[in-house]
Amino acid sequence: MLQVDHVAKSFGDVVAVNDVAFSIPNGATFGLLGPNGAGKTTTMRMILGILQPDHGSLSWDETPVDGSARRRFGYLPEERGLYAKMKVREQIAYFARLHGLTKQLSQRRADDWIEQLQLSEYADRPAGELSKGNQQKVQVACAAVHEPVLLVLDEPFSGLDPVNAEMLLGILQAQQKRGTTLVLSSHQMWQLEELCSNFCIIADGTNRATGTLADLRAQFPTRVLRVSPATDAVSAVLDALPDARRLGMQDGAVDYEVGAGAPLPRILRDLVAAEAITRFEAIEPSLQDIYLRAIGQPA
Repeated sequence: MLQVDHVAKSFGDVVAVNDVAFSIPNGATFGLLGPNGAGKTTTMRMILGILQPDHGSLSWDETPVDGSARRRFGYLPEERGLYAKMKVREQIAYFARLHGLTKQLSQRRADDWIEQLQLSEYADRPAGELSKGNQQKVQVACAAVHEPVLLVLDEPFSGLDPVNAEMLLGILQAQQKRGTTLVLSSHQMWQLEELCSNFCIIADGTNRATGTLADLRAQFPTRVLRVSPATDAVSAVLDALPDARRLGMQDGAVDYEVGAGAPLPRILRDLVAAEAITRFEAIEPSLQDIYLRAIGQPA
């Protein structure tokens, strides 16, 4: 288990992380969410032992993160970290060697990743000549080539077109199956909602919400009702939803936010009896809806 125990980190007068705490079971996929400047990258670097917390502690399997543990971790930074003049195949193998793999195994793993990521035509070209998206794929290979027990990825989908984003999604799912513990930070909420079993939302360097998606929905208990009013029946809809907040329209239907305890069967009966609707759908809040509420932004 990765345990982050109330860590804090400042740089001079700037408080990057004030009080962040969470735990991640082995083999879980964890989403670390927050706006720009929330402290996500600083938290990740403390997990990896790159930065030391001013307060609090971090441990892996109940042992403080040290150089030995760090060697078993993998890290994809948000910024580019490739050697521009080094060829792609050599670069991936080099990162494998840094983590203690033999030369022969490093070369074999590099070839495997080049095939997985469909980079064969670029394998003997300098990384600096590749597009931003292909450089990102090379970075993913460099982070995971040594088969880490913990893989930390900061904005892994950055620069990827939809086809390559789908490819990376499949690769991360394969990492899940082999039991790798994943920590992901991304603004692509739908991808994290699909991948992650647990989440921590931080803002201003502190926890705002933690838990599974079900836990987060319980902490921010709302639902969206999507209704299509019948002709001239808007007032009847509003009468049935006196405490609802109108959110907007989608495909001719109107979305209303209601409390999680709203009596949906009674509301539906009233609307049907009044012949007020042609469509009625109850939608659980998405991860993005919860995220916006947790950081204090309107959904």
